[in-house]
Amino acid sequence: MNPTSATTPATTAGPDAGTRAAHGSADRRDAVGPRPPIPEPRPRFRDLVASEWVKLRSLRSTWIAYGATVLAVIAFNVGTAWDTYKYWTEESASDRADFIRDGIPLQLAFTGNAATVMMLALGAIGALAIVGEYSTGTLRTTFAAVPDRRALMAAKAVVVAAVATAFGTLVAGASFGLTQAILDGKRLGVSLGDPGAVRLVLASALLAPVCALVGLAIGTLLRHTAATMIVMVAVVLVLPVALTDGRYWSAVAGHTLPFSAWVRLAESGPAPTPFPWTTGGAWTVYAVWAVAAAAVAIVGVRRRDL
Repeated sequence: MNPTSATTPATTAGPDAGTRAAHGSADRRDAVGPRPPIPEPRPRFRDLVASEWVKLRSLRSTWIAYGATVLAVIAFNVGTAWDTYKYWTEESASDRADFIRDGIPLQLAFTGNAATVMMLALGAIGALAIVGEYSTGTLRTTFAAVPDRRALMAAKAVVVAAVATAFGTLVAGASFGLTQAILDGKRLGVSLGDPGAVRLVLASALLAPVCALVGLAIGTLLRHTAATMIVMVAVVLVLPVALTDGRYWSAVAGHTLPFSAWVRLAESGPAPTPFPWTTGGAWTVYAVWAVAAAAVAIVGVRRRDL
C-alpha cells in the first residue's frame, strides 16, 4: 500500500473542514448581526440639580454679586436705623409718639430702599444664571449632554430659588437683628414676638427667590443681558411708580406686582390706601409670580439651534 495515498484523504479534508467552519461562523455572525450600542442611562433629576449647583458655585462672579448685595441691603437698613437713633433726641414729643404708634421701628428692620436694591440685584443674578451661558456658548455643550432641556431648566430653577432663599433669609434676619439692636439703645426696638415682625422678615426673605426666578424667566426669553436688565428695571421700578393707588384699576394692577405685595406685607397696620387689600392677597401674588416665572423658564427654552 502506498503510504502517500493513505494519508491523502486526511490531508485534503483538513482545509475543507476549516473553510466550512469559517463560513459557518460567518453565517452565524451575519444572522445575529452587530451588537446594538448600549444606551446611556438618563440623568436623574438630582444629578441635574447637583450639576447646576456646581456650575453656580464655581463662578466667582456669582459670590461677588451676592456679597455686594448683602452689604448694600444691610447698609441701607442699618444706616436708616442708626440715623433714627442718632437724632432721636431732636424729635418733638408728638413726632416720637407718632413714630411708635405707626410702627416705624418695625418698618426700619427692612426699608423700601433696601427691598428695591435686593429686587434689582437678585433679578440680575437670576438672569445671569442663563444669559451668561447663552453669551459664552456653554449652553450648547450643556444641552448636548442633557437633551431634556425642560428637566435641565427645572433643575436650574430649583438651584436659583434655593440659593436666593438662603440669601434672603440671611439678609432679612441680619437686618432685623442689627436694626432692632440699634433702636434698643433708645428703647425703640421690637422683637420677633411683636405683631407683624415674623411676617416682615418672611416677606423680605422670600422676595429674593421671587425676583431671582423672575430674572431667570426674563433671561430665558430675551437671551441678552442689556434687554433683560431693562425689562427687570421696568418691572421693579417703573411699574410700581406708574400704577398708583389713586384709581381703582390702577391700584388693582399695582397690587399684582411683587414690590407692592412686599409693601403690603411689611405694613404693621391696616393699609393706608383708598383701595386696601389683604395680606393673603399679597402672599398669593408672591406665589403666582414664583410659579409663573419658573414655568416660563422651563418651557421657554426654544428647540432651535443656540
